[in-house]
Amino acid sequence: MGVTSELTKENVKKKDTDIDFQESDINVLIESASRVIAPLWPISTFAARNPWMGLEKQSFDQVADWLKNTRDVDIYPSASMILSAKSKGEIDEAFVKMGLQRWLDSHSFNIPRDVAERFCHTALKLDPLPSNLLSLHKLEKLGEEFSGLNTDNIENFPMQPISSHIENKDGKRLVNILDHHVIKWCKLYLDDSQAGWTMPNREEGFYRAWQRLIQYDPALSKKQRESLKGWPQEVHMALKEALFVLEIPESEIQAYLEGHLLSLPGWAGMMLWRSRQSSHEHALLTEYLAVRISMELALIKPYLPLTNQRSEKRVSITPLIASWIHWGDLTIEEWSQMSVAEQNEYLSFAYSFDEKLRRKLWLEAWEQTYTDRLSQKIFSKQRKTNDKKSTLAQLAFCIDVRSEPFRRQLEKEGPFETIGIAGFFGLPIATSELGSNHSHSSLPVILKPRHKIKESANENELKSYQQRKQAVNSLSYTFKMMKQNVLSSLLLPELSGPWLSLQMVARSFVPRGADRFIRNLRETWLRKPNITLSLNHVHNTEAEIPVGFSEEERVNYARQALKMMGLTKNFAPLVVICGHGSQSTNNPYAAALDCGACGGAAGGFNARVLAALCNLPEVRGKLSSEGFKIPEDTVFVAAEHKTTVDELRWIYVPELSEAAQEAFDRIEAIMPKVSHNANAERLAQLPNFQKELKKPKAEAHRFAEDWSEIRPEWGLARNAAFIIGQRELTQDCDLEGRAFLHNYDWNQDESGDLLANIIAGPGTVAQWINLQYYASTVAPHYYGSGNKATQTVTAGLGVMQGNASDLLAGLPWQSVMQSDYETYHSPLRLLIVIQAPSEYVERLLNNDSAFRKKVQNGWVRLASVDPEGRWENWELQK
Repeated sequence: MGVTSELTKENVKKKDTDIDFQESDINVLIESASRVIAPLWPISTFAARNPWMGLEKQSFDQVADWLKNTRDVDIYPSASMILSAKSKGEIDEAFVKMGLQRWLDSHSFNIPRDVAERFCHTALKLDPLPSNLLSLHKLEKLGEEFSGLNTDNIENFPMQPISSHIENKDGKRLVNILDHHVIKWCKLYLDDSQAGWTMPNREEGFYRAWQRLIQYDPALSKKQRESLKGWPQEVHMALKEALFVLEIPESEIQAYLEGHLLSLPGWAGMMLWRSRQSSHEHALLTEYLAVRISMELALIKPYLPLTNQRSEKRVSITPLIASWIHWGDLTIEEWSQMSVAEQNEYLSFAYSFDEKLRRKLWLEAWEQTYTDRLSQKIFSKQRKTNDKKSTLAQLAFCIDVRSEPFRRQLEKEGPFETIGIAGFFGLPIATSELGSNHSHSSLPVILKPRHKIKESANENELKSYQQRKQAVNSLSYTFKMMKQNVLSSLLLPELSGPWLSLQMVARSFVPRGADRFIRNLRETWLRKPNITLSLNHVHNTEAEIPVGFSEEERVNYARQALKMMGLTKNFAPLVVICGHGSQSTNNPYAAALDCGACGGAAGGFNARVLAALCNLPEVRGKLSSEGFKIPEDTVFVAAEHKTTVDELRWIYVPELSEAAQEAFDRIEAIMPKVSHNANAERLAQLPNFQKELKKPKAEAHRFAEDWSEIRPEWGLARNAAFIIGQRELTQDCDLEGRAFLHNYDWNQDESGDLLANIIAGPGTVAQWINLQYYASTVAPHYYGSGNKATQTVTAGLGVMQGNASDLLAGLPWQSVMQSDYETYHSPLRLLIVIQAPSEYVERLLNNDSAFRKKVQNGWVRLASVDPEGRWENWELQK
C-alpha cells in the first residue's frame, strides 16, 4: 500500500547507498513520515483525535492493509464483535448478501458462480478453520507440493526498524529494549512538573540533553556508552550518520522513519504535538528520531555487519486448500483429482476472499443496517411544526451526543424548542479566570484563539479572593515539595497521615457525603465574588492576542452564532445558551468527559460570553438594523448541562423580563422530572445497574462522586451519526444518544457557506471523536489505553500500563466495553446526514476536496434528505 509519500522518490537523485542530502531534505522526509501518527495532547487537556488523520488520501481499506502488514494491527471489527452484533439484531444479513453479490459482480473468476457463492456464504459465517483439519498430514503435503498459485505469492514485508529483526542472547528482540530506553528518556524530557528534579540541560532541547547524559547511563554497557561519546552535536548530522551506518537506502528512509514512529505512536505523537506548540521546540520530532535511531545503532553494533534484513513471506497454501474442504464441501480426494490450473483458480479465489474481506462485508452491512433503521425512524414519525409563537424558551445545546436524550426529555415537558450548535458557540476565545495570569483555550483544538476574555471583580473582593487562593496553592505546593524531598518525605506521613486516612475512609464508605463535604468546603473557601467579563476590547500591545472584542467583533460573533443556530426570527422570551461539562472523581480521563473537542474545556464560559453579547443593547441595535429583530422582552441566559448527572446549572441569569421570568420558572419546575427521566434512561445502559432503582438521581451522583467508580458515564460511546438539519426532522425520535445534532436551515444558506463551515468545523470534530472510539474498540492494544484500574499517570502528561509502556493515546477499556468480552460501542464509521437539496450536497463536495476524499475513501459515510423528504445515500466513485 502506498502510504509512504512519493516525496521520497522526488527528493532522491543520488545512489541509494550514499546519504548526502541537506537538512531541508530530512525535514521534508520527517514531515511526510509524521502523517502515520497523530498529535497527542496531554491528558489534562484531552482532545479526541483521529489516529489516521494524515492518511485520508488513501482509502480506509488501503490503510487497513498497510497497518496489518507493518504493525499487525487489524482495524476491522473482530469476528466475535460482529457475531455479537448479529446476535443482538444490529446487522441485517440481507445487506451482507447484497454486499457479497456486488463483490462477486465486480471480480472475474474462472470457477462456477454457484460454487463461488456457496463457498462465500459458508465462509461468511466467520467460524475458524478447525485446527485438526489444518494439521492433517495429507493436507500439509498437498500444500507443500503445490507451487503454481497465480497471484502475488511472494509478499515483501514493509521497511521495519532493523532492531525488530534481531534478538539478543536472552531471546529478547532489540526493538523492545530500544523502546524501553526511549520511553525512559521521553519521560524525563517531557515531564510536566511531576518529578522533583527536572532533566539537566532540558532547555537545550531533547537531543542535546540526551547526548550529555547518555554517556553516564548505567542501563547501557560500557561499549554502548563509548560508541555514543563522540556522537555529532547537531541533530541532523546525528540522524544522517545513524542512517548511513545502518545502510538504509535513501529511497527507503521515509519508510524507515515511519517504522520508528509507529513503534511508539503515543510518545512520538506527544513529540509531534509539542513541536507544533512553540517555535522553541519546532524540531522536537526530528530530535526524537535522532535519539531513537542513534540508540538503535548503539544496541545493534555488536551484531554488525548485518545480513540482508528484508524478509519475504510466501502465501501459505495449506489454509487455502483447507478452506475449500471446510467451506466449499470438497474432499481431499476431489481436490487431488483437479488439474493444476483448476486448483490455481480455486486457490486464487480463496486467497482473494480472505478474512479481512469477509469482516469488511460484515462491517459495511452493519453500517448499512444502522443507516436504514435511522432513515426509517426519522420518516416513521408524523412531523409536527412547532408553534413558534407559543414557545416559552429556546435552549441551545452542544451537538454532543449526550445532549440528545436530555433535549428529548426537556421537549416532552412543555413548549420548549431545543437547538444544536457546536458547544464553543463560534467564539474563538481563551479564558483567563479571576486572579490568574494564565489563560487556556476554550474552543476546538483544530482552531486557535483570537481573543482573551478575562474575569474581573471589585478590587477589595479580588484581593481577598487571591489571598485565599494563594493559601490553597501554597499548601498544595508545600505538600508536593515535601513528598519529593528526601528528608521531608520521612516526616510527611506523620503530619498528613491522620487527615489523609480520614479522607480515605470517608471517600471509601460514604463517597457522596465525603465528596460533597470536600467540594462545599473548597467552594466556600474559594468562593468567587461577583465577576464581570472583559467583553470590550482592551488595548495592550504586549498581549499575544487582544483582550475583549471590538464593537464590530461583538456584533459579528453574535450574528454568526445566531445564524448557525438558525435563530434569526421568532425569538422566545427566554433563550438559554447551554454549555456542557462533566463531574467525576479520581478520573485521569475527566477532561475527556467535559468535551472531546475542546481539550477538556467545559462550555459554560463560552455560553456566558455569548449570552452576555446577545444582551448588549448596541449589539441588538445593530442586528435589528440588519433584520435580526430580537424583542425587548427576550433575555439570553447561560447554563451548563452536567452530563454525568443530567442536571442544568445556571451560570448567568441577568434581570429577566416578566415573560422571561415565567419561562425561567417553568424550566425550574420541570427540571427535576427531566433530570430523573434522563438519568433513568442513561444509567440503564451502564453494566450492573439496578434497573428497578427508584432514585436514579442519587445513583447518578454516586457514580460521579465515588472515587472507585471506573465508569462514571459512557461519554460519547455508541456515537454513529451527525445530523445536520432542522430539529423538526428528528423531533420525537429516540436517537438513543447516538447522534450529534446540528441545526441547519438550507433556506437561509443560499451561498452554502453555513453548510461548508459546519462540515469543516463540527463535522471534522465529530469524525475525530467517532474514529477515536472506533480505533479504541477494534484495536485496543494499539489505539486504546487498557484497563483504568491498572493505568499509571506518568509525567503529568498521560497514562501508561505499568512503568514502561507507550504513552497511551486512546480511550480506556471501560469507555467502550460492556465487559471483558462484550463491546458497548458499536464500531461504525460516522454517518453524516444533511437535510438540504441534492445540489447543495453536490456543491459542497465539489468545493471541499478534503471532505470529498473522506467520503470517497470510506472515512465517513454520507446521506441527505431533500425538501420532499427523499433519503439518498451518496457513494462516490474513486
